[in-house]
Amino acid sequence: MPAYAIAHLHHVDRGPEIVEYLNRIDDSMAPFAGRFIVHGGKVQPLEGGWEGHLIIIEFPDWEHAATWYASPAYQEILPLRTRNAKGIAFMVQGVPENYRATDSLAKK
Repeated sequence: MPAYAIAHLHHVDRGPEIVEYLNRIDDSMAPFAGRFIVHGGKVQPLEGGWEGHLIIIEFPDWEHAATWYASPAYQEILPLRTRNAKGIAFMVQGVPENYRATDSLAKK
């Protein structure tokens, strides 16, 4: 099942450190088959409010996502983001292909 690294960032200082982070993140993800599926695009709130930028990176599975985040290449650039943006970052497991909402009823 795919896994996703997600960040909801706000108050981003788009200075030299963020530029360096952006220049290096793709190379950090490549060995783990990570790819951006959302990177700060247009947001239309339908319920509640919204502020900031949403970033979603897809990985083939949980192990790839976790290994990328812990990798020396990503850990080296991570402070470039955390010093220059506020927000939350987390990983979430995706669902299998052809998943239906009622599949959640079978879980205990």
